[in-house]
Amino acid sequence: MNFKEFAESRKSVRGFLDKPVPKELVDEIIDAAKWAPTSYNTQTWHIHAVAGDVLNKIREGNIEETMAGKPHVRDFPYKEEYEGVHRQNQIDVAIQLFDAMGIERDDKEKRMDWMLRGFRQFDA
Repeated sequence: MNFKEFAESRKSVRGFLDKPVPKELVDEIIDAAKWAPTSYNTQTWHIHAVAGDVLNKIREGNIEETMAGKPHVRDFPYKEEYEGVHRQNQIDVAIQLFDAMGIERDDKEKRMDWMLRGFRQFDA
C-alpha cells in the first residue's frame, strides 16, 4: 500500500460491536503504535487499556460529570474555541452530520445524546 492509498483509506468510526477485542490484538496494535512519530522523538507513551467494569465506570463518570456541568480535565493543552475558517468548518461538518442522522437543530435531547455518546467513547 502506498501513502496515497493509506491516507485515502482513513476513516473515523462512531459505532462499534458489543464484542470484546482479544488481548493479543490489543497488544499487537499497541506494539505497532510505538513506531508513530513523537515531538522531538520523546516517546512519551502512557497507555492504559481498559475493558469491562473499569471501562463502564469511566463511561459513567464521564456522563455524570458532563451532566453536572463540571469542566473537562484534559491530559494535554486543547484549544476549546475554533476561529475563522476552522470554526466555519466545524459548523459545516456538524450540520452535515446532524442532517445525515436526522437530528434537527432544535432537538436538544438528541443533540445532547450524540455529545454524550462521545463521552462514552462511542460505546467502543
